[in-house]
Amino acid sequence: MNLLSAAAKVSSMTMLSRVLGLVRETLIARAFGASEMTDAFNVAFRIPNLLRRLFAEGAFSQAFVPILGEVHTKNGEKATKDLINVVATLLFWSLLITVIIGVVFAPYLVLMIASGFKSSDTYSISVVLTRLMFPYIGFISLVSLAAGILNTHKKFLIPAFTPVLLNLGMIAGSLLIAPYFSTPIYGLGIGVMLGGILQLAIQIPALLRIGMMPQIGLGLKNIRAATQNPEAMRILKLMGPAIFAVSVSQLSLIINTNIASHLQTGSVSWLSYADRLMEFPTALLGVAVGTVLLPSLSRANASGDVDQAKHLMGWGIRLTFVLACPAAVALFIFGTPLAASLYHYGKFSPLDVEMTRLALQAYGVGLIGLILIKILAPGFYAKQDIRTPVKIGLVVLVFTQCLNFIFVPYFAHAGLALSIGVGACLNAALLWIGLARKGHMLAANQAWGWFFLRLVIALLVFAGILYLGANHHDWISLAQTPLKRIFFMLGWGTVAIMSYFVVLKICGFRFKEFIRHTHH
Repeated sequence: MNLLSAAAKVSSMTMLSRVLGLVRETLIARAFGASEMTDAFNVAFRIPNLLRRLFAEGAFSQAFVPILGEVHTKNGEKATKDLINVVATLLFWSLLITVIIGVVFAPYLVLMIASGFKSSDTYSISVVLTRLMFPYIGFISLVSLAAGILNTHKKFLIPAFTPVLLNLGMIAGSLLIAPYFSTPIYGLGIGVMLGGILQLAIQIPALLRIGMMPQIGLGLKNIRAATQNPEAMRILKLMGPAIFAVSVSQLSLIINTNIASHLQTGSVSWLSYADRLMEFPTALLGVAVGTVLLPSLSRANASGDVDQAKHLMGWGIRLTFVLACPAAVALFIFGTPLAASLYHYGKFSPLDVEMTRLALQAYGVGLIGLILIKILAPGFYAKQDIRTPVKIGLVVLVFTQCLNFIFVPYFAHAGLALSIGVGACLNAALLWIGLARKGHMLAANQAWGWFFLRLVIALLVFAGILYLGANHHDWISLAQTPLKRIFFMLGWGTVAIMSYFVVLKICGFRFKEFIRHTHH
């Protein structure tokens, strides 16, 4: 199996999803700007989004995929199908209870996340939106179960495509549904639910084709039997600490949202618009490479192939540095052209562009860390070692919140983004050290010093071109000719990217090193 080709397939789908995500954010920015409405929506969507990250990209997958892969390798199709049915039963009933609790206690959840909204219209709109969108958690968690099954069977394409449908649902919500409401932002909430239903529906034919459609046990007898299944209990035991390990940055985001709700109106939205741009490379690289790495690492560990596991980690990390470093530099230097070209329309003001740029610059500091976490964490999960990332997570959570005390008084909302970025770099460094100490890290024949020297030379050229581009035009006054502005932004970006890869080639980089096959 060609890992680069698998990662490229996942990345191309993720790319489509992120492009649509940017279209969605541009439409929201144009219609609502950075206002009380968008603050209310972002707070309400933060709750299902947190749980989506835990399940779809986090704890559930990290615990479920290695054990499903192990059962599939050792015990065959029948045992795999039995485990899927048991896990589906447990997941369905726990989600049903979670959704009911979430809808009933929505007013308290909003207060926990955004206490600064108390006794305002923003608060009451946030509560309605939370109730409207909470069932999305149920749909997206079942989607992640289906994705885990399909990924284990090396069917990466459909699971990678599903986020596209959420963006289409939200675009339909903002363009077609919102105008029918006296509070138009409710249309976005309905769009989220529509996206969740579509995401689940598209997985069903793919599961039927491989004969792995989960059967949910509805009777008490089935539920009791599911709770006594030893493999399912192993998954639950792994999930508990994994929830914390994966959600450290998400917990920081929740705390930061609460702090932002006490800052200037629009702060929650500025962070959210910057977050959308920062997530572009994070998802494209981190999620794609991480998704492909985890099943391969699990198989290498299950068969005791230590060298293969080390080579896989080295491949993932080198690919991350080559592609993530320019993305981080772009966020740091090229923030105004990006924010202006994508968001500066309709109700989105020049002040909103500047505030989004400051948040982007702060996120740029931590982008490498945020992506590396997604590559390094599977090194622990594939070994079914969840405890180490949990300990690291606790240290990072405390560290991040301590940084808020220092940064927020000076940088306001951008200080919140900066503390998350610096915290992510610490998280990645500690994960790296942890893997190295256990001897799971990197093969000895990889020359890292020479690798980084060539990378820095190419990055300096890349940064120089972007700096010229960012300061050559008045990006705000180019709003009169938006297509021209987008053309300039893409033009400078293309020249910078091409120069980066040409310089890498001149420095002796061999890109065929990244076309990596697994033994399985």
